[in-house]
Amino acid sequence: MSSPKSDDTKENDLKQVLIEVEKSLFKLQERYTQVKQDVSRRSQIKERQQELKQQQKDKSSPEPLKTELRHLQQELDSLELNLESILLPDIFWQVVRFVFLGIIIGWFLHIWAT
Repeated sequence: MSSPKSDDTKENDLKQVLIEVEKSLFKLQERYTQVKQDVSRRSQIKERQQELKQQQKDKSSPEPLKTELRHLQQELDSLELNLESILLPDIFWQVVRFVFLGIIIGWFLHIWAT
């Protein structure tokens, strides 16, 4: 039989693991929101680029348009770099973290049930 103290310890350990899972999930939700905003902004920039390119073909003074196009391209490059550098490695580590936490939760539940 297990003592009440060890049951309390197991319960506290399980609570701690659940708190960590909640924190990880919250961080993942924040990251997801940021990625959605970046993807939306990227779409807006691409649409604006297309508009400017069309205007550039139609007008004789393309210099202000070239400056804005250059600025939009820099912002687009920055967004794409941010999306690539944050999303890909983060997904890998999130998978590793949740698999590891799942194993720990399973282990605690197994110990607690026996």
